[in-house]
Amino acid sequence: MAIYPIVLAQKTFTHQDNLKYPFEERGLQFGDGIYEVIRIYDGSYYLLKEHVDRLFRSADAVKINLAATKEEITDLLLQLLEKNKMTGDGKVYLQVSRGSAPRDHVFPQGIPANMYAYAQDLPRNLENLQKGVSVITQPDVRWENCYIKSLNLLPNVLAKQEAKEHGCYEAILHRDDLVTECSSSNIYMVKDGDIYTHPATNRILHGCVRMRVEQFANDLSISFNENGFKQEDLFTADEVFLSSSTSEVMPVTMIDNKQVQDGTPGPITRKLQAAYENDANITEGKITHTI
Repeated sequence: MAIYPIVLAQKTFTHQDNLKYPFEERGLQFGDGIYEVIRIYDGSYYLLKEHVDRLFRSADAVKINLAATKEEITDLLLQLLEKNKMTGDGKVYLQVSRGSAPRDHVFPQGIPANMYAYAQDLPRNLENLQKGVSVITQPDVRWENCYIKSLNLLPNVLAKQEAKEHGCYEAILHRDDLVTECSSSNIYMVKDGDIYTHPATNRILHGCVRMRVEQFANDLSISFNENGFKQEDLFTADEVFLSSSTSEVMPVTMIDNKQVQDGTPGPITRKLQAAYENDANITEGKITHTI
């Protein structure tokens, strides 16, 4: 996927070939930074406010001064799409590091944060959304502050790679037998008509789509329980699905080579997919019109 040529760097726009940061950059050397991935449909952001709000929560948690207001960053992100004349489906990656300074574990003083963002095309994965995906389970060996969307993603990367090597879409993570989330998405199971997921603690990322899934469930009078579930519960669940900005509401039909019920997406997952498509104003290629 090619990056659109105009990139947001600090508070200005430049061609991607001109984006340069010094060798001693804290995001590169320490993973000392935060990020967001924001979905775009038909040239418009989906859940932009929620992503910007979370960016500021992450910045506050790691003591990074963004030197910009929510309104300023929102306006810059809107300009990014306009300058690239983006009209289709895609995503924007936004990253902020603590800045560029001689390497030292202690925070540098008086150094501005480095911020950049770029846009890419990203078509909806209609086949997976229609049929569901296979996943594996992996121990959750990440740090205790997963609610911060930080650049420290090596355990997530290793789990995702393990899934890839098993021919799977995702890795479901578990800690002390309690399912937390996936390597890059939130995870849910359905049992007897109710949805279960891990509570929004420091051990999971509080997904923007996750918050919408809870809202959809409430609107549909489906019980949404945040008291968690165990790894073994996955294999007796009626339905399993995951969510993220790039995966939307994705059915899970196979876990560790074991089929989830009859191996097809369940009715509650389908209702949530329909609610997502309506909320995101998706009109063309709606999967809920093709089942």
